[in-house]
Amino acid sequence: MSIHNQYKILEFKDLGDERGNLVVVEGESDIPFAIKRVFYIYGSDPEVIRGQHANKRTEFVMINVSGTSKVKVDNGFESEIIELNRPRMGLYLPTNLWKDMYDFSEDSVLLVLASEHYDSSEYIRDYNEFLKEVGVLNE
Repeated sequence: MSIHNQYKILEFKDLGDERGNLVVVEGESDIPFAIKRVFYIYGSDPEVIRGQHANKRTEFVMINVSGTSKVKVDNGFESEIIELNRPRMGLYLPTNLWKDMYDFSEDSVLLVLASEHYDSSEYIRDYNEFLKEVGVLNE
């Protein structure tokens, strides 16, 4: 399957007026799952690479609510780099995609919505193990 058919760019409602902007994101409506966990990444140097894992059960939506960052998504066969540069833009990532987040601007706040509670056993943190999981490498 083409990687372009796996991730999805989401555009959220921006209810801006002369008072400022309000972006609305609703679980199971604007994103394709019920939100069970929320975390955010900030204060990362541009050279730092976060993520570096895939998940067997958890889906994610990533939103740079401030600043910018890049996300490299990899399905084992091909990869794509997506720049998160608008607070009303989200990146939906299904299961079994390797993800690296990097090139954080100084003011970057990367908000992450997750479909599952944290469970370290469903994380694949070794890239070669990920390649085996998706069928690129043989055991």
